Amino acid sequence: MTQEELRGILKNVIDPELGINIVDLGLVYDVAETNGRIYVQMTLTTQGCPLHDTMVGGVKAALQAHPSVREVEVDLVWSPAWTPEHMSEAAKRQLGF
Repeated sequence: MTQEELRGILKNVIDPELGINIVDLGLVYDVAETNGRIYVQMTLTTQGCPLHDTMVGGVKAALQAHPSVREVEVDLVWSPAWTPEHMSEAAKRQLGF
């Protein structure tokens, strides 16, 4: 799958606190596929986010629903730290930036 296809799938994962998908929020730093194995490097809006497991589980569930996906690895990173500048223009408008 291409980066665009993978990011399209990840747009179905919504941050429950903000109501915006994780791609438009700028939480997904990298996503790649090799032989049915998906690697996602992402962050959260805050390091102590209580929804850590929910967000990672949502990413895995969304990707594993695709028939060609065999395995999903989510690498949660804190550097670079997330800032509102990572958001898409659509997300910024939705949140009033």
